[in-house]
Amino acid sequence: MKVSEILKVKGDILYTVTPDMPIAEAASTMAEKDIGSLVVMEFGELVGMLTFREVIKALHANKGSIGAGTVRKHMDDHPITITPDTEINEVRRLMLEKHARYVPVVDAKTLLGVISFYDVAKAVLEAQSFENRMLKAYIRDWPAEGEGEE
Repeated sequence: MKVSEILKVKGDILYTVTPDMPIAEAASTMAEKDIGSLVVMEFGELVGMLTFREVIKALHANKGSIGAGTVRKHMDDHPITITPDTEINEVRRLMLEKHARYVPVVDAKTLLGVISFYDVAKAVLEAQSFENRMLKAYIRDWPAEGEGEE
């Protein structure tokens, strides 16, 4: 299974912010939209990711206050990225190795979406459930001993 298959099912809603947006405004957007990440875009290009991890770090650094800083100050400015052709097992490996819960999908320099750990887990579960149903159907239709032999 490839990333492109997950993107087809997931849809194309994508939330972005600019690096100069106040961190408080970005955190409000995340809370209002019930999302765990925002893609940071500047001049039409991906320049970073802001996830709840960075927001929590900002809260900690400011002793419980979000502070007056910008997204640029707190964002991950070197997020790992994947392509639509990346195999799902490679995505799983990268996410686990890099502790990334959200990974931007890019084709050349075009942002296509974001894959979350949840999206990957759901896709794998659905694929395994389908395979399980097919195997059970196959076993149910297994010919009895001597049946079909001439």
